Amino acid sequence: MTPPPRPVAEIVWKIHRKLYAGTRGRVGRRFLGMTTLLLTTVGRKSGEPRSTALMYREEGPALAVVASNLGSDRPPAWWLNLQATPIAQVRVGPERRRVRARLASPEERDEMWPRFVEMYADYAEYERMTDRPIPIVLLERA
Repeated sequence: MTPPPRPVAEIVWKIHRKLYAGTRGRVGRRFLGMTTLLLTTVGRKSGEPRSTALMYREEGPALAVVASNLGSDRPPAWWLNLQATPIAQVRVGPERRRVRARLASPEERDEMWPRFVEMYADYAEYERMTDRPIPIVLLERA
């Protein structure tokens, strides 16, 4: 299966993010058969809050997300924001929590990556589309 074209995916995720935020998590936690969260970071240039909806997996007490950026050679802005300021907020359904982001170790990534690909097969295609290693980011309670 081929991932959707970037403009289509960006529009769909933008609408999803607005629904998720606008309903305070009552709508949007499940999307395309996957669980999603709403991540709010501090913009590294603007200092303003920036939100994005992401698919996630629970990995022990952490929430794990993939910084794929649809297979782009550029990392997603949210990951760059977290590298500048690792403290963020997530909404999982109606629940909000403060988190600290950290990059999964190579060993952790090797263990988790197949589970992410099983959950969402397009991740394997995204990995083929780029030369950059696609990070897995762990969001741990702060």
